[in-house]
Amino acid sequence: MSEFINVAGIFGENVFNDSVMKERLPKSVYKKLKQTIEDGSELDPSIADVVAQAMKEWAVDNGATHYTHWFQPMTGVTAEKHNSFISSPDSNGKILMELSGKELIKGEADGSSFPTGGLRATFEARGYTAWDCTSPAFLKKDATGVTLCIPTAFCSYGGDALDKKTPLLRSMEAIDKQATRIFHLFGHTEVKRVVPSVGPEQEYFLVDRAKYLQRKDLVYTGRTLFGAMPPKGQETDDHYYGVIDERIGAFMKELNEELWKLGVTAKTQHNEAAPAQHELAPIYAIANLAADHNQLVMETMRKVSQRHGLACLLHEKPFKGITGSGKHNNWSLSSDTGVNMLDPGVTPHENIQFLLVLACIMKAVDTHADLLRQSAAVPGNDHRLGAHEAPPAIISIFVGDQLEDVINQLCCTGAASHSKASGTVKTGVTTLPDFDQDTTDRNRTSPFAFTTNKFEFRMVGSSDSVSAANVVLNTIVAEAFKEAADTLEQAEDFDMAIHDMIKELFEKHRRIIFNGNGYTEEWVEEAARRGLPNLKCMVDAIPSLVTEKAIKLFTDFGVYTKAELLARAVIEYEAYTKTINVEAKTMLDIAGKQIIPAVIRYTTFMAQSINTIQKACPYADVSVQTDMLMEMSKLLGEMKAAMNELEKNLEMSTHFEDMEQCAHYYYDAIVPAMDHLREPADKLEMLVDKSYWPFPSYGDLIFEV
Repeated sequence: MSEFINVAGIFGENVFNDSVMKERLPKSVYKKLKQTIEDGSELDPSIADVVAQAMKEWAVDNGATHYTHWFQPMTGVTAEKHNSFISSPDSNGKILMELSGKELIKGEADGSSFPTGGLRATFEARGYTAWDCTSPAFLKKDATGVTLCIPTAFCSYGGDALDKKTPLLRSMEAIDKQATRIFHLFGHTEVKRVVPSVGPEQEYFLVDRAKYLQRKDLVYTGRTLFGAMPPKGQETDDHYYGVIDERIGAFMKELNEELWKLGVTAKTQHNEAAPAQHELAPIYAIANLAADHNQLVMETMRKVSQRHGLACLLHEKPFKGITGSGKHNNWSLSSDTGVNMLDPGVTPHENIQFLLVLACIMKAVDTHADLLRQSAAVPGNDHRLGAHEAPPAIISIFVGDQLEDVINQLCCTGAASHSKASGTVKTGVTTLPDFDQDTTDRNRTSPFAFTTNKFEFRMVGSSDSVSAANVVLNTIVAEAFKEAADTLEQAEDFDMAIHDMIKELFEKHRRIIFNGNGYTEEWVEEAARRGLPNLKCMVDAIPSLVTEKAIKLFTDFGVYTKAELLARAVIEYEAYTKTINVEAKTMLDIAGKQIIPAVIRYTTFMAQSINTIQKACPYADVSVQTDMLMEMSKLLGEMKAAMNELEKNLEMSTHFEDMEQCAHYYYDAIVPAMDHLREPADKLEMLVDKSYWPFPSYGDLIFEV
């Protein structure tokens, strides 16, 4: 029987949170630190020593021996360098445990060994980590012991952002300033701060670890590069929301406990659409904290799964032919007075502030659709987007019937006189209660959908950080808010000016609205007629980062410098080519060392069997065996030819010096060559005796967990 868990008792126990700070810090220091965290005011460096001492004592009291500046470089994972608390022995030879304010505020890491895109030369090694006091420190407990993790930003010697946190914090400051101006336009001068809130839903697969370790493709690349579909996939939809298996349930239970201790508000868990696929969703948090927490979620999933003999797959498409995984980024804006800017109220046609916010967001998404698409560009997402399981690569906005009707009224008549009311759902069963219907249905095919009081950006890949998506969302909306506020603050007749602005924005940008089925080919054609960009792959999306429009946007708001944008484009191209290069080499390794030898052993066995039968019975009919032998031999020949093609293309790729050209070559030549190699191999898997096949099949992986 499962042991009782006191959630309230363990929640946040490994976090240097507000209650710990209030208990351990002097009142004056606590007040100053709290002001920085809540108001975004500048950190007073004079309190650093006091905070560091309290943080160290709390950590040591909980068994910590080391501390680390925990940061998020451009690798997509977190990084940490551990230092013990011990200092030089005193005159009596006694070791002291110390953490100074200087050590808390600033650390140093090698700034050249991480992806920099040219911001750092290989011989220039110094990089700095800077304490982010808005994200609380926490304790990590694992085989290394207990470590105090201090969330930090990571920058170069010259101050260039080398991480994902710094631009996110900059973008949060940008939208805070401009959204506050919008509130003040409507007389809400009590609003001092606006923060973006984010709730990232995390999808993932769990497979048996022993079988995982037998698959070099999963170990090296996170996805299966070979694999034939089993007789049953997800056709019957019996896994979705199904009863959670005992082994998976034990994993989820421990995962929740570990996350709760870290202050992560893990709330929802269920089986997802594909066999062996699951989802975890937290309660919303401030964007910066939500991004940190999501990194902890992914890291904790990997660790806990190992303890249960499982492997957690976070790749966007670990199995060809099986629904892949995404990360829905739920985004909204809230004031320090508790008002959600995206709450339309009961009568949205009368909520002028909401209509202005909606119109500005429409403008932002329409103007910068390419950037929003790029923010979700990782190699794994190329296998998922537009595959009738995830949003299309075309950015559009779903607003639902009620808001679309209000927009149409304003565009057609110049005024909105009513809002469609929600109805009541009647089940037709007397004993079941009637309940209020939402104002609109959800649209799972939309990449950017309005859902009651937030927007759900459904493009983000399951392995990706949510930082990039929220950097773009915050900045493009800040730009739209600024342009609106600049005009309205100078208006002589505010009511007339805002009415005209909302109507104009709706008319100009209503092309971005699409409430229909985004999976259809008709929508692709319609989007092209509307002039909406269709960036089908990561390589096509990367240039969006360095257009004149993007450079002006990000530099105007201080989110990225031009150099940082150019560097990120290089990093993205490198990430793509390196990912595909590893996959291609892994395919060659598996094909040459595992699949082909296994097929040769089996065909040799079959040939010997045919020979034995013919010797024992010269008139026996061995045509079936012979046909199968010939078919496998033919497929072996196709595999060898495909291997030669892939090897040749990989050799050609070494001749490119320009990273953009090289990335395009990988997409245009290497990826198709990989497909050519996979096709005969997957056919052979269906012909070769299972006992000869060198690694677990799809069926073994997704149905035998």
